[in-house]
Amino acid sequence: MALWSLSGRGSEEQMRVVIVGGHGKVGLRLGRLLAERGDDAVGLVRAQDQTADLKGAGVEPVLLDLVAASVDELAAAFEGADAVVFSAGAGGKGGQQATNAIDGEGAVKAVAAAERAGVRRFLLVSVFMDAGRGRDLPDTFENYVRVKRASDVHLAASALAWTILRPGTLTDEPGTGRINLGPAIAYGAVSRDDVAATLAALLASPGTSGRVLELTEGEVPVAEAVARLVP
Repeated sequence: MALWSLSGRGSEEQMRVVIVGGHGKVGLRLGRLLAERGDDAVGLVRAQDQTADLKGAGVEPVLLDLVAASVDELAAAFEGADAVVFSAGAGGKGGQQATNAIDGEGAVKAVAAAERAGVRRFLLVSVFMDAGRGRDLPDTFENYVRVKRASDVHLAASALAWTILRPGTLTDEPGTGRINLGPAIAYGAVSRDDVAATLAALLASPGTSGRVLELTEGEVPVAEAVARLVP
């Protein structure tokens, strides 16, 4: 396994990271960041027409449908990785059935596959539990939060070196590189650019394992915010 610094560079070897949801709005950004800093980024995608975008970002695409794949097939895709990042999600499409299959059952399968493949590090992109509070939201959103919470619980009960990241309301605004990151913070928004940057920094800091972290935009540079988490 690689020895990591906060820059993400191993002193002797590159880090190999498999991103489940490699074509997602966060996953693709993360893959590009990892590739740019010299790590080996692999993105799982379910459609052939998504592979060109990954290649353009310097990410190795692996064609695999999370819902249809078995644990063994996922484990084969994870083989040799230093870490898995689960950022897949139904994104509100396909109703509760899709959310249950991707955000719920998909996450459970990915945890089992990481254990089977011998991958210790696992980062899960979850949801800020205050999301939508005070608004009249449909049952589908309530189900989404419930499923995400169950996936968090399942991962935390595993033997993996896990980190759960709960970003606030996601935006497509350009990232500022400054965040608020901690176990319990006030709810707010955060750009997908800064979510990806935070994931990249967390990957480079194994001392952040075993933490549930909330994330919004803020005033602290990403690297500094992550460094503060490590005693």
